Amino acid sequence: MNIAIIGLGLIGGSLAKAIKLHTGHKVYAADKNSDVLSAAVDCGAVDAIISDTKQLGIMDVVIVCLYPGDTVDYVKNNAGNFKSGGIVIDTCGIKSDVCCALNDVAAKNGFCFIGAHPMAGSEKSGFSASKADLFDGASFIITPADGSSPAVNLISDLALQIGFGRVVTAAPEYHDKMIALTSQLPHVLACSYVLDADAEHHRGFSGGSFRDVSRVAEINDRLWSELFIENSEPLIEKIDNLINNLSLFKEYISRGDSEKLRCLLASARAKKESIDK
Repeated sequence: MNIAIIGLGLIGGSLAKAIKLHTGHKVYAADKNSDVLSAAVDCGAVDAIISDTKQLGIMDVVIVCLYPGDTVDYVKNNAGNFKSGGIVIDTCGIKSDVCCALNDVAAKNGFCFIGAHPMAGSEKSGFSASKADLFDGASFIITPADGSSPAVNLISDLALQIGFGRVVTAAPEYHDKMIALTSQLPHVLACSYVLDADAEHHRGFSGGSFRDVSRVAEINDRLWSELFIENSEPLIEKIDNLINNLSLFKEYISRGDSEKLRCLLASARAKKESIDK
């Protein structure tokens, strides 16, 4: 197939490298940074550069790896350029708004849009941080309008071929609810944690716990602020739940209520053990 990747950041660059490593497909790419495009060609991650959006008409699959708002704009602006019967997917960390905006656009213009979210990443960003094994064993979530179409099967097979461990199908709203818990809330927590005034003095006093909790605070502020706001309702619900749980710890510790504190800790341990089985 001819596969186009729009945006060669961490995810787009890693997809390009994984596709070239594991398949015989030809990879084309577009990016606003000409140096990134040159680097991608030089390292063999990309076969050719897209210099004209009319080239999208020969692409069997177009993978748009941009921020949510930019993704919607790109697909809408190029709706007439995509190959008839071709497949367009995104990689955004939110799905409801993106799918709502683009499912109808695809239907009206004769191409298939499949919402997608590769569940892998890094605290680093940009093409220089991309790697072919980023997705090894990870989940690839899809939120298709039609869950049984040949296009869905093709994208699912491609995901498994390039290293993903599983393909998970979900409704966009359910995806956003779960991502608020498993991805967005940990970033909120990590950022809140390192904003403590004493965090800058951690050296000599910190070990694995500090590193684990603070790791994802090394954050792309533009991207994550957009993701947080676009998914505000489910994320706020999860933040409220976290605040309620923290309040219980604060209450029991301030009262010196060791029995209730032990019960709370035991409940957390049991929950962790059950979800890891």
